[in-house]
Amino acid sequence: MKNYVQDGKTISFTPTAAVASGEAVLLATLLVVAIGAIAADTEGTGVTEGVFELPKKSTDVLAVGAAVYWDDTANEITSLATGNTLAGKVWAAAANPSTSVWVKINA
Repeated sequence: MKNYVQDGKTISFTPTAAVASGEAVLLATLLVVAIGAIAADTEGTGVTEGVFELPKKSTDVLAVGAAVYWDDTANEITSLATGNTLAGKVWAAAANPSTSVWVKINA
């Protein structure tokens, strides 16, 4: 097909601050995970789909399949929708207290 561009599993972006490999970054309403370290103001690549272990609000209890949100101020997954951006679905339950959760991003 002549209008095919790519499979959409990665996206190029230029962060204003340095990003570590594996760090989640919010691009408008799209959550991506950096494939490698990216220096500030340098183009890099982020993954747009898959399951990733991401930091979470430690007191949240998250069930498998639950919708979760990215808190761009705290840089963590939370169950609170208000003021946050939909990040995906919980892939493995996470208890209180815990500091990370497996999330299928953009699902």
